[in-house]
Amino acid sequence: METCQVSDQGDPAQCQGQVDLTDDLSKQLEDIISTYQEASDEPAEQEEVEEEVLKEQVTKSSAKDQKLEKKMLKSLGKEAMLLMQSLNKLGTPEQKLEAIIKKHAELLEEHRVDQKQLKVLQKKLLQVMKEKDQLQSEHSRAVLARSKLESLCRELQRHNKTLKEETLQRCREDDLKRKDITTHFQSTLTDIQVQIEEHSNRNTKLCQENSDLAEKLKSLISQYDAREANLEKVFKHRDLQQQLLETKLEQANMFIKEGEEKHKRERDHLINKAAQSQVKVQILKEQEEGMQAQLSMYSEKFDQFQGTVSKSNGVYASFKQDMEKMTKRMRKLEKESIQWKSRFEGCNKALIDMLTDKTLKEKEFELFTLKTQKLEKLCRALQEERNSLSHKLQEANPAAATSVAEMKENETKEKENPEVPAAEKPIETPSENPSNESPTLKVPVATETLAVVTSAPEKPAPATHLTSELDNLKAQKSRLQEIQMSFTLSNVVPPEFFDNEEEEETTTEPHGHTEAPEASSEASKTPEEHDIEGCNGDKMTEETTGPFSSSSPAAAEGDKAQEQRDRELETVD
Repeated sequence: METCQVSDQGDPAQCQGQVDLTDDLSKQLEDIISTYQEASDEPAEQEEVEEEVLKEQVTKSSAKDQKLEKKMLKSLGKEAMLLMQSLNKLGTPEQKLEAIIKKHAELLEEHRVDQKQLKVLQKKLLQVMKEKDQLQSEHSRAVLARSKLESLCRELQRHNKTLKEETLQRCREDDLKRKDITTHFQSTLTDIQVQIEEHSNRNTKLCQENSDLAEKLKSLISQYDAREANLEKVFKHRDLQQQLLETKLEQANMFIKEGEEKHKRERDHLINKAAQSQVKVQILKEQEEGMQAQLSMYSEKFDQFQGTVSKSNGVYASFKQDMEKMTKRMRKLEKESIQWKSRFEGCNKALIDMLTDKTLKEKEFELFTLKTQKLEKLCRALQEERNSLSHKLQEANPAAATSVAEMKENETKEKENPEVPAAEKPIETPSENPSNESPTLKVPVATETLAVVTSAPEKPAPATHLTSELDNLKAQKSRLQEIQMSFTLSNVVPPEFFDNEEEEETTTEPHGHTEAPEASSEASKTPEEHDIEGCNGDKMTEETTGPFSSSSPAAAEGDKAQEQRDRELETVD
């Protein structure tokens, strides 16, 4: 009993310790979520620092490019030798000048194309570096969150192990207590059975003694009948008394367990009758005294038996009370064990759900990375085909190529001095010697440049397959970036945050789709956006040469390749 009370007092302290551990784990999870959310708000500041670092890298790359140009000039010594040999083959100096001018124009065009490609590649490099830094920061955050979650999982496992050990110890203690109680109960039962057997043996002995006494009485009666024939009446009366005594003795043997009162009454009745018989028959006094002594012995034995029965009843009542207390205690322990089992199962289910969410999100991230890789491959293929088509256009109609080059020069000059309006700028013509050039070449170049300049503000350039594909690729790339950001933020940020952002975007989208005045848009543009517009202008000038190339077989091949790319994009979507 004392051990049960001690265990009852010790259980609340253990429960309080377990509740404290669960509170600590929940607080640690909230800290991880808050730190991850705070870290997601910092990328704007990090982007500014990253832009400065990328500008420094671009300056370093420009210095490297200058070194490479010097090396290229050294390597161009062989080409200069070949050019000198080809000039020596020509006869007149005018032909030599024309050949040098053509070579110089070709080299200038190649140099401009290379510079444009270099700008585009530098911009792409900046974007890729930004994305790389963002992904690295997100990866580091994810790794930190993962490490913290792993530590929390380990603490949970340790806590579960301690709970298991405590429950096992309690179960073992309960089993030991049950075994002790059962052994004690069995020992008491065996003692009671032994006592009952002893009492039954005593009762059988008493019955045998009573039967022996009855036989002795019968023999005495027969002797008295033989000896005293004259006293028949007395013997008859004595026979009646003997019959009464036999019946009373049988009743006493049958109803020993009924109580002391019946035995006392029988004893008084027998004593009264014995006194009457002493008056009537003095010879039987000795026998009656012997019978009284035997009756006193029987009464004492019956009193002893009744005392033992009362003691056994008291022991049995106390044992019943102990059993009831133990059953109540067992029910309480079973309820507590069921509660701990339910808590343990809930923790396991929560861990399984978190692992499944983690695996699903990792699979989605892998799918997005595969899609981005495919789109990058398609972009590279499109760029290669675009370059090949531009070279084919230049080879097919050099007059249009020279006009496009002049337009590019004009645009570059406009970018250098944007304060001068486009209407006041003079149309620049080539600065070569007019005496050396033929008059038939000047007229078409001027007309084409004027036509392009006049048509640019009136009508937009016709949308070709390449521009539509580039627009589609840009839109898909922006979608993938949005999906990737939502994927990274969905691990930490609640869905209410995204709902608020969508409402803000819906309010700002109509303003983005409306066409603002040109003055306000140009004033709000940054120098980088001006560079991007310059590149787009170059693309539009190249697209104006589309009608010249549509009639050629190269255009048909480009259309077929474009259809294949459209199919690949559909498969990627």
